[in-house]
Amino acid sequence: MSEQESRRGPYGAVSRRLLLRSTAAFLSVPFVANTTCAFAQDKLAGNGEVVVYSYGGSFTENLRKYVFDPFTKATGIRVVDVTADLAEPQIKAMSAAKRVDWDAAFVTPQGYLELRETGMFVPIDYGLWDDEALKGVPEFSRLSDAVGAFKNATMLVYDERAFTKSAPVSWADFWNVKEYPGPRGLDGSVGYRNMLFALMADGVAHEDLLPLTDDKIDRALKKLDEIKPHISKWWMAGGEPIQLLLNREYALTSAFDGRALAAIKKGARIRMVWDGATSVGENYWTILKGGPNSTNAQKFIAFVNRAEMAAAFTQGAGYPGPNINQLKYLPADLVPLISINPDNAAKALLVDVAWFVAKRPDGKTNFDHIQERWLAWRAQ
Repeated sequence: MSEQESRRGPYGAVSRRLLLRSTAAFLSVPFVANTTCAFAQDKLAGNGEVVVYSYGGSFTENLRKYVFDPFTKATGIRVVDVTADLAEPQIKAMSAAKRVDWDAAFVTPQGYLELRETGMFVPIDYGLWDDEALKGVPEFSRLSDAVGAFKNATMLVYDERAFTKSAPVSWADFWNVKEYPGPRGLDGSVGYRNMLFALMADGVAHEDLLPLTDDKIDRALKKLDEIKPHISKWWMAGGEPIQLLLNREYALTSAFDGRALAAIKKGARIRMVWDGATSVGENYWTILKGGPNSTNAQKFIAFVNRAEMAAAFTQGAGYPGPNINQLKYLPADLVPLISINPDNAAKALLVDVAWFVAKRPDGKTNFDHIQERWLAWRAQ
């Protein structure tokens, strides 16, 4: 299992009107919550339980506070937590055993593409959704058998204490060690994102980055040769880069948006650069075929995609769901920091997951081929 900056300000350009609307709406959350409860009691009321998979730890604890318990209060349906690092291995095991114990689960973009081929997912009942949710959640997030749950991105994040006069705003600045000196970090485990960052630093336009053909890989690795001596540590786990920034062991690094956001909310003096962020696409809510409480799972999915509950999910998870109307219900200081803010979304690159998992003539996936090239380069 998952974090703008423009030259117009430290968090990017967000209209004053949107900020004021966000603040006003946030102050009116109790009223909004009542309208959601009224909708749920009218259309989603039920009994019994729904078994929902999530990632455990503070992620699940926060979802329970912000989403699960409000769902139970509004509908009478109890949410039972199940947790694991990733859902896909568990789903495959349940399918093989012909005993599905879960009802709703997050799956990764890659996992969704694989598991949908086996018929593991129930069609989503959009008839339970209200008009607001249908308009707020884009069509590309409303698939026949899955709904976008959240996106995560990898982006440039820097320590503002290290750059008091001029701050980096692009991957070209990351590569500019003279203008922006200091120790740097990049992900040592997965190579394709670093290749994309390198190509952007080398002047390749967003629309020309993908697919990562061999000539582009060669160009990216040549550019990475330039920055390699300045990488003080290749981070391997999601929490590392932010901690190393806080410890001043990094001045700037790649990092996940949700990790950076969580640190900023706690007062960390770090800044997020959305220009050139790479998004791996949407992680999906799915309803598992054969689950014990599919009807209740449909009601849960309809509930969580209302704008007010999408805002609650974002505050609980740190990663936003797709309903764009939630911007009206979020705290003003959060709006400039999240991926569905239109200013941020326009600057980020959406990765074509289907291409990465497609097979090459040699039987390897494109991802595996790129990863082999990356690991060979790292070993030099």
